[in-house]
Amino acid sequence: MKNDQTHVHDAVARTASRRTVLKTAGAAALAASATGVAAGVARAATDGASGADGGPYDVIIVGAGYAGVTAARELKSKGLRSLILEARNRIGGRTWTSDFAGERIELGGGAVDPKQPNVWAEAQRYNIAPITGGGSIDNYVLPSGSGFAVVPLAEGSARIKSVFTPFFDGVDQLFPNPFAPFTRDDLLKDADKLSMRDRLDQMRLSAEDEKLINGTTGGLSGGSSKRGAYTMLAQSWALSGYTYAGYQSINTYVLQGGTVALLQAILNDSGADLVLGCPVTKITAGSGSVTVTTKAGNTYTAPHVIVAVPVNLWKTITFSPGLPAEYTSVSRAGIGAPNVKKIFMRVSNSSAGAFIGRPPEGFPLSTTIPEAQLSDGSMLMFAFSTDPTLDATSPAKVQSVLQQMVPGIKVLATKPQAWGTDPYSLGGWASRQPGMLSGPYRTIQQPRGRIAFATSDIANGWSGYIDGAVESGMTAAKQVTALAATAS
Repeated sequence: MKNDQTHVHDAVARTASRRTVLKTAGAAALAASATGVAAGVARAATDGASGADGGPYDVIIVGAGYAGVTAARELKSKGLRSLILEARNRIGGRTWTSDFAGERIELGGGAVDPKQPNVWAEAQRYNIAPITGGGSIDNYVLPSGSGFAVVPLAEGSARIKSVFTPFFDGVDQLFPNPFAPFTRDDLLKDADKLSMRDRLDQMRLSAEDEKLINGTTGGLSGGSSKRGAYTMLAQSWALSGYTYAGYQSINTYVLQGGTVALLQAILNDSGADLVLGCPVTKITAGSGSVTVTTKAGNTYTAPHVIVAVPVNLWKTITFSPGLPAEYTSVSRAGIGAPNVKKIFMRVSNSSAGAFIGRPPEGFPLSTTIPEAQLSDGSMLMFAFSTDPTLDATSPAKVQSVLQQMVPGIKVLATKPQAWGTDPYSLGGWASRQPGMLSGPYRTIQQPRGRIAFATSDIANGWSGYIDGAVESGMTAAKQVTALAATAS
């Protein structure tokens, strides 16, 4: 998500609607992902982990999101055969191309950007064009006093920029090479102690100005700015080019055909066997192999395993022998932001036109963004929420919240995805907590014996984004390839 990456950044740079393109190009890929074995993958795995030609698998990959599928593709290029076990009945993990109000939508992460080199290269490799997403935007709806005010787009952007930019003073020194986050270890340790709340307190903003930024810091953290590490958002700023314009533009582009189109292309290229609806409960490492046990009691054995699920899920799998304390403690604490919901809405009667809403921390919605004008005159929007009490399945309840921002607006229908309670994610986008990057992060990026780990949560670069998942999948494949070479 963080979409992976379902993120809550601005969408000011977005232009024409891409809905028709997404609907047409994504249909085949979306249908393929709902089958028991992905389209283009010729072999269906069976119990005992034998390949279609009777030969063994070299690697079992747990998870069919971008990290796992990329790892499988990279392993194939080194002559290693993979079996992918996916708990859900679809591929994609925290990305999820779906439908709502007759339109193609992304219930999870969806945005890509030229500043994200891994996913951008993948789109070029498979001739899947990134296209500008969303539609025109008229206004901001910003906190004002005890309520909200409609502010013209340029004015609202300038106000947010004036507060947001100083939040990152010194980040160019802290992350001079943001794809190598440990370059300035001498500065990182102290900076990583700070929560986003700590950094806000340092700024001593007026109550009015703080409301322009704490909705972002609280939302990204999973509900409270006290939870998220300042270095998490600071690194995203650095990766965006150290400017507000660069940061707000990272949600400009989406993939033609949706995230599932690129994922399916990578999967097809991997030659991996795929089993859906196959939750893994135990991973047992022996002297020369690793055995994976599923919830149904089936077992699969191979020389190596890549665990390509979110860090928050590691605690749900029994590892034998057990993982070191760094892995278990980080999984229990969680990297994936808790309480996260992404809510698609069909709305009408908006007196603010097509608007970006930026509520303050503590409001039931953290950000609202327009997606497209629909043929019946209504508007497609999506919002994020970290309020566990908000029933996003109820249009009336979402409307009661949204009307506090835009009086009179009507919510005709909703389609939410609650990533925080999804049993196969247990959280949304990556949001490291204070001390994690400078502490256990480098350890949990490493394999343990014959088991490697791949997830956007532990990427060096765009952690929490699709790009980070691709990076981490490539890294895990290199780790396993090296382990296999040493063993042979």
